[in-house]
Amino acid sequence: MTARLADIAAQAGGSEATVSRVLNGKPGVAATTRESVLAALDVLGYERPVRLRQRSAGLVGLITPELENPIFPALAQVIGQALTRQGYTPVLATQTPGGSTEDELTEMLVERGVAGIIFVSGLHADTTADMRRYDRLRGQGVPFVLVDGYSPKVRAPFISPDDRAAMLLAVTHLASLGHTRIGLALGPKRFVPVLRKIEGFQRAMREQLGVGPEESEELIQHSLYTLEGGQAAAEALIERGCTAVVCASDMMALGAIRAARRQGLAVPEDISVVGFDDSPLIAFTDPPLTTVRKPVQPMGQAAVRALLEEIGGTPAPPSEFVFLPELVVRGSTASAHGAGARGGGT
Repeated sequence: MTARLADIAAQAGGSEATVSRVLNGKPGVAATTRESVLAALDVLGYERPVRLRQRSAGLVGLITPELENPIFPALAQVIGQALTRQGYTPVLATQTPGGSTEDELTEMLVERGVAGIIFVSGLHADTTADMRRYDRLRGQGVPFVLVDGYSPKVRAPFISPDDRAAMLLAVTHLASLGHTRIGLALGPKRFVPVLRKIEGFQRAMREQLGVGPEESEELIQHSLYTLEGGQAAAEALIERGCTAVVCASDMMALGAIRAARRQGLAVPEDISVVGFDDSPLIAFTDPPLTTVRKPVQPMGQAAVRALLEEIGGTPAPPSEFVFLPELVVRGSTASAHGAGARGGGT
């Protein structure tokens, strides 16, 4: 037991006496210290004593797309941790091709009496979808928050990254490296984040390189948000003479690198590639991927805060909370052939 106390104290950054007080439910321990000790227990794989297990304040549903794209598990983890800290039990419901639809998952969660639901990249992001489904959900008295994708037709809190700013960051970086023929690979046009990225891309191309909307139209290639989709889009853009490709997800960017190599091109010597998300492990690809980091931590925490305000009966006015992304320069971008860079990257 003493060895265990020492391990937990070392992990939590406190004393064995403090750990002992927490484990025995004694008063006089700061809330942050108590949380550190409980986190140390979890990290070291020890079971929490029964008296320290939180009583659930209720279930909260989290509906996400497939988990193959690592950004979705990363977001789910942030949201799940934030809910657990507030005493709620997260219930993850994942959409998979051929599996349950968003409506079916929503119905299942409502039947189980969830206190609220967080939707990530759901039908609310699809401009062709019927938004009345969310009115019906509100009519059932179920609070909800929507992440990634905005619709003025839905009265609810929305949490989004600034997709337009993301494209400005990427294009400005590539233009500073001397690239003038920059392509954009992204998903189907009906999705709000896609439309916003196109707006940001065309504006950045005009401001940075003097390329008009009509000219930049042929530099945009729609595909699927997958490795294979990125590969197909990049192949088309490389054929059109692009020396750099901005991708709407890191998975697509990995596909773009594969497309370049299959055509005998080296990344970044012959072609530069920029991703979007900064998914876990993406810094360790070959080459390490330059990407625009999606602010997953603040977005996930804001989604939980907004939902708990809805549940608590003091909701903020229905509005969109927009979070700024950040350019992370790594090894997949370099100066264009025959071009002196016009200043370094960010």
